[in-house]
Amino acid sequence: MLNPRLKENKLKRALVSPFRPIVKTLSPTLYVKLQYRYITHRKLNLKNPVRYTEKLQYLRLYVYPNDPLVVRAAGRVGARAYVKETGYEDKLINSYGVYDRFDDIDFAKLPDSFVLKCTHASGFNMIVKDKKAFDREKAKRKFDKWLATNYGEMTLERHYSPIKPQIIIEEYIGSLSRLPTEYKIHCFNGVAKNLYVVTGRGKEIRYTNFYSDWTPFPGSQFNGWLTSEKSIEKPKNWNQMVKMAEDLAKPFPFVRVDLYDIKGKIYFGELTFTPAKGTLIFDDERADFEQGAWLDISKFTKK
Repeated sequence: MLNPRLKENKLKRALVSPFRPIVKTLSPTLYVKLQYRYITHRKLNLKNPVRYTEKLQYLRLYVYPNDPLVVRAAGRVGARAYVKETGYEDKLINSYGVYDRFDDIDFAKLPDSFVLKCTHASGFNMIVKDKKAFDREKAKRKFDKWLATNYGEMTLERHYSPIKPQIIIEEYIGSLSRLPTEYKIHCFNGVAKNLYVVTGRGKEIRYTNFYSDWTPFPGSQFNGWLTSEKSIEKPKNWNQMVKMAEDLAKPFPFVRVDLYDIKGKIYFGELTFTPAKGTLIFDDERADFEQGAWLDISKFTKK
C-alpha cells in the first residue's frame, strides 16, 4: 500500500515512466536495481546482499519465482490448501466459493457482509459490509480489470504470475464499525523474529512494530507509516500464533504470516514473501542490517 505521507518527485516519475515497461521487459534485474535505487536512494548489492531489503530483492528475482511451493502459497487458494495440509484448517476463514468470473457469482446466496479477493495478487480486494449498498457494476469493472492483470509482471514479483486469476469470497470477520486488527509476523528461516500490528484500517491506519517477544521495535517502522498512539496488548494466545506462523514458515527462507485474533480465535490471513516488493525505508537504518543478519540465504547465493 502506498503511504500518502511519502512525498514523491512527480516530475522525476513522469520522466522515467515511459521507460519503465521497456527496462522491465529487457532486464528485470536492472529494473529492480533502478527501482530499489529510486525508492531507497541506495545502490542494490545483489552479489553480496547484507541488508534485509537486499536479500528480499535477491529472493524476489532469483529464488521465489522458481519455487513451486512459494508460487502455490502466494495465491489465496493455494495458501488455504497449504494451511490445511499443515494442520491448521480450523484457522481458515470461512469461504463462500471461488469463481473464474465476477458474473458467475450468485450474490443472492451471499450473506449481508463478505470479502471479495483476487487469488493471484496482493491488494486486489473489496470489503462489503452491507450487500444492499453494494455497487455491483462498479465492483464488476474493478474485478474484470484485476482479473485481466498479470500482477507478477506488473510488480515484478514473478512468483505471482503462474497463479490462476480467480475471485475467492470469504466471510467478513470484522465488525460494522471497524476492520479487524492484523498481526503480521515476520519469519526468518522458520523463526518468528518480529511483527507489526495493523490497527485503524479504513480510518486512521497505524503500524506498530515489535520483536516477537513483544518488546517494541520502533526502528523497524517503515515507509513513513505512523505508530499507534495507544498501547497495544499482546494477545493471550500469542504463543499459539507464533507457533502457527513458524509451522507455516518452515519451508521458506523468509515469509510474513498474517493472522487475526478475533475474540481469542486465530484466523489465517495470507502469506507474503516480498513485503512492499522489498523496497522498505526504515525509520532506523540499523533495522535493515539487523533483520538482514537474521535472514540466511547462503544456500541460494553460493550456487
